[in-house]
Amino acid sequence: MRALTAIFILLIGLIQYPLWVGRGGWYNVFQLTSEYEAQIEINGELKKQNDALRAEVNDLKKGTDAIEERAREELGMIKKGETYFQVINKANQ
Repeated sequence: MRALTAIFILLIGLIQYPLWVGRGGWYNVFQLTSEYEAQIEINGELKKQNDALRAEVNDLKKGTDAIEERAREELGMIKKGETYFQVINKANQ
Protein backbone atom coordinates (compact mmCIF):
# COMPACT_ATOMS: atom_id res chain seq x y z
CA MET A 1 0.00 0.00 0.00
CA ARG A 2 2.86 2.39 0.80
CA ALA A 3 4.48 1.68 -2.55
CA LEU A 4 1.24 2.44 -4.34
CA THR A 5 0.87 5.73 -2.42
CA ALA A 6 4.46 6.66 -3.28
CA ILE A 7 3.84 5.90 -6.96
CA PHE A 8 0.69 8.04 -6.97
CA ILE A 9 2.51 10.95 -5.29
CA LEU A 10 5.32 10.62 -7.82
CA LEU A 11 2.85 10.60 -10.73
CA ILE A 12 1.00 13.63 -9.35
CA GLY A 13 4.37 15.43 -9.04
CA LEU A 14 5.25 14.56 -12.63
CA ILE A 15 1.88 15.81 -13.82
CA GLN A 16 2.26 19.06 -11.85
CA TYR A 17 5.81 19.80 -13.03
CA PRO A 18 4.83 21.16 -16.49
CA LEU A 19 2.09 23.26 -14.92
CA TRP A 20 4.48 25.07 -12.60
CA VAL A 21 7.88 25.03 -14.32
CA GLY A 22 7.47 23.84 -17.92
CA ARG A 23 6.75 25.77 -21.08
CA GLY A 24 3.49 27.63 -20.58
CA GLY A 25 3.66 27.10 -16.83
CA TRP A 26 3.01 29.68 -14.15
CA TYR A 27 6.64 30.78 -13.92
CA ASN A 28 6.88 31.27 -17.67
CA VAL A 29 3.59 33.19 -17.73
CA PHE A 30 4.86 35.48 -14.97
CA GLN A 31 8.07 36.18 -16.91
CA LEU A 32 6.19 36.88 -20.14
CA THR A 33 3.79 39.20 -18.33
CA SER A 34 6.71 41.20 -16.95
CA GLU A 35 8.34 41.42 -20.38
CA TYR A 36 5.01 42.45 -21.93
CA GLU A 37 4.51 45.28 -19.45
CA ALA A 38 8.07 46.51 -19.99
CA GLN A 39 7.55 46.46 -23.76
CA ILE A 40 4.32 48.46 -23.40
CA GLU A 41 6.25 51.18 -21.55
CA ILE A 42 8.98 51.21 -24.22
CA ASN A 43 6.36 51.42 -26.97
CA GLY A 44 4.65 54.32 -25.18
CA GLU A 45 7.90 56.30 -25.08
CA LEU A 46 8.61 55.55 -28.73
CA LYS A 47 5.07 56.61 -29.67
CA LYS A 48 5.63 59.96 -27.93
CA GLN A 49 8.86 60.45 -29.87
CA ASN A 50 7.17 59.51 -33.15
CA ASP A 51 4.30 61.90 -32.48
CA ALA A 52 6.74 64.74 -31.77
CA LEU A 53 8.69 64.01 -34.95
CA ARG A 54 5.47 63.75 -36.96
CA ALA A 55 4.33 67.14 -35.64
CA GLU A 56 7.69 68.67 -36.51
CA VAL A 57 7.56 67.27 -40.03
CA ASN A 58 4.04 68.66 -40.49
CA ASP A 59 5.21 72.08 -39.27
CA LEU A 60 8.11 72.03 -41.70
CA LYS A 61 5.85 70.99 -44.59
CA LYS A 62 3.02 73.43 -43.97
CA GLY A 63 4.46 76.55 -42.38
CA THR A 64 7.42 78.86 -42.80
CA ASP A 65 7.59 79.69 -39.07
CA ALA A 66 9.19 76.36 -38.19
CA ILE A 67 11.71 76.68 -41.03
CA GLU A 68 12.58 80.21 -39.94
CA GLU A 69 12.98 79.14 -36.33
CA ARG A 70 15.33 76.31 -37.30
CA ALA A 71 17.39 78.60 -39.52
CA ARG A 72 17.79 81.08 -36.67
CA GLU A 73 18.60 78.58 -33.92
CA GLU A 74 20.66 75.95 -35.70
CA LEU A 75 22.30 77.93 -38.50
CA GLY A 76 22.50 81.39 -36.91
CA MET A 77 20.79 83.04 -39.87
CA ILE A 78 19.06 86.44 -39.76
CA LYS A 79 16.50 88.07 -42.03
CA LYS A 80 17.40 90.72 -44.53
CA GLY A 81 17.27 94.13 -42.87
CA GLU A 82 17.62 92.78 -39.32
CA THR A 83 20.45 93.85 -37.05
CA TYR A 84 22.26 91.18 -35.07
CA PHE A 85 23.18 91.93 -31.46
CA GLN A 86 25.27 89.60 -29.34
CA VAL A 87 24.99 90.07 -25.59
CA ILE A 88 28.00 88.95 -23.60
CA ASN A 89 27.41 88.30 -19.93
CA LYS A 90 30.50 89.27 -17.89
CA ALA A 91 29.52 86.89 -15.06
CA ASN A 92 30.21 83.88 -17.32
CA GLN A 93 33.76 84.96 -18.25
